Amino acid sequence: MVLALAGMNGPWLYRVGTEKYHQYQINRPEYKAENGKWEIVDFPEEYRQNTIHAALLHTGKVLLIAGSGNDQDNFDAKKYDTRIWDPVKGTIKKVPTPNDLFCTGHTQLANGNLLIAGGTKRYEKLEGDVTKAGGLMIVHNENPDRPITLPAGTKFTGKENGKTFVSKDPVLVPRAKKVFDKATGKFLRNDPGLGRIYVEAQKKGAKYETGTQDNYRVQGLSGADARNTYGIAQKLALDKKDFQGIRDAYEFDPAAEKYIKVDPMKEARWYPTLTTLSDGKILSVSGLDDIGQLVPGKNEVYDPKTKKWTYTPKVRQFPTYPALFPLENGKIFYSGSNAGYGPDDVGRDPGIWDVDTNKFTKLPGLSDPKLMETSGTVLLPPAQDEKYMVIGGGGVGESKESSEKTRLIDLKDDDPKFVDGPSLEKGTRYPQASVLPDDTVLVSGGSEDYRGRGDSNILQAHLYNAGTGALDRVADPLVGRNYHSGSILLPDGRVMFFGSDSLYADKANTKPGEFEQRIEIYTPPYLYRDAQPSLSGGPQTIKRGGTGTFTSQHASSIQNARLIRPSASTHVTDVDQRSVALDFKKSGDKITVTVPTNRNLVPSGWYMLFVTDDQGTPSKAQWVRVP
Repeated sequence: MVLALAGMNGPWLYRVGTEKYHQYQINRPEYKAENGKWEIVDFPEEYRQNTIHAALLHTGKVLLIAGSGNDQDNFDAKKYDTRIWDPVKGTIKKVPTPNDLFCTGHTQLANGNLLIAGGTKRYEKLEGDVTKAGGLMIVHNENPDRPITLPAGTKFTGKENGKTFVSKDPVLVPRAKKVFDKATGKFLRNDPGLGRIYVEAQKKGAKYETGTQDNYRVQGLSGADARNTYGIAQKLALDKKDFQGIRDAYEFDPAAEKYIKVDPMKEARWYPTLTTLSDGKILSVSGLDDIGQLVPGKNEVYDPKTKKWTYTPKVRQFPTYPALFPLENGKIFYSGSNAGYGPDDVGRDPGIWDVDTNKFTKLPGLSDPKLMETSGTVLLPPAQDEKYMVIGGGGVGESKESSEKTRLIDLKDDDPKFVDGPSLEKGTRYPQASVLPDDTVLVSGGSEDYRGRGDSNILQAHLYNAGTGALDRVADPLVGRNYHSGSILLPDGRVMFFGSDSLYADKANTKPGEFEQRIEIYTPPYLYRDAQPSLSGGPQTIKRGGTGTFTSQHASSIQNARLIRPSASTHVTDVDQRSVALDFKKSGDKITVTVPTNRNLVPSGWYMLFVTDDQGTPSKAQWVRVP
């Protein structure tokens, strides 16, 4: 079923003064031409959802993914939600969702599909809610001749403590590896194959907890299997249990508007980042695995041609949702931004990562380096300059600390290092940043404290000019946005905002927060100045190094042309968006653009082509595919 939406609601009163006067002020043409305007989309209640992820599709529609929407009841009922919203026609459609794609990873593929990998296998259990002691069991297989599979429900009994724990899932334990002396060829030992599995006590209560490491006998095995297979576990306790991830992966087809299952990842992942590599394959990094542990640096790559995953040659660990951007030289820039889980002393330093060799070169100068969790990172326009901005952030975990800093780095410098950019008015966690076609960046929202605690949402927005370095305050948003929020540039030059998941709804932190289901649209100042220049015709496909000719009645006034990759946004992480400057020529009412040749600068896929006139007003986008 597809539902047509009503128009947009007017803004709310949120400043001192009468509503009537406030409405008059923010609707004056002069005000909108300087500050833009915010409006709320009126979604009927039955079509609302807790949107966690959003991506712009090359059909011009927006994919809105909730999965279970950070709602344990939805998860228990297997109620998983996805919507497709058409911001032009104002229609919304429910889409069957095959699994809990809550806290998944996603990225745009060359064929226009969206790759989605990971999600939720189990919700966290807070200390006090855990009734059975449990944790990680490492299963050892010392048989070099064959692997062994242990089914779900396998029982492990401690040799010293005598306590029995039961596995929740099956586990495949690889065969042991024979180790030989390199000089003599003499056999030295067998290094056991290792399998990781979550186990919990057979019975409830604190008396079934363990406090120290123990070896565990695997019940049900006999003969050589019993001798070669055993478990080792550290403390198995009633402490907090983190979320667990899934291996499942899908491609979302924008034409068919459905999920297509592909081969699962090697590792289960919850909170992973997906990033495009030089060869068009997709790198999947970090996340919590199927037993709630941070994936131990075992990164993997998806081949869109074979639909299969392979491990990278080397191991490198990052916190969850690391901000990873492909560079023109084929390496990966890690800004240090991330969204949550992982040790505070592992994988936090920003740097340049060569995935093939695993060499990692740290980058100096970052201010507030301990406040990078929940910070945002954006590749400033144009992408050719390889300048990045890191915005705000907070302390690790549920820290109250937050940073008002912006940090800039020019990776084309001979000796690149971070320098401070203009500061925000407040320390800001979860800032949203969207690149606009006029080479500005819209920075909006966030909260001063973790998940908006203490009523700390920041109702402010700024435009950052990448050319001048100015950060200017513009119209204030109507809706607070913190955890589980994001923003997406639309093809008409507006920006949509979704989500927000406040922990509490009051300053005293006594009233539980509610998920923000409203979608808000920001219309930038450039759409209130003069008419948008027209852009039409032209090819739908332009090769790298190739040209395409388009028609515009305003060709003589066009000042720049940009290819902007559509966003896929979640958890302050959007590594897809980039704005690539195009060379162009004008002749009469024709504009001929040239696409750069570097595939790392212009990854294969669909792009929005904007042209901008001498008043700074962009056209509506034409969709162009770069093969």
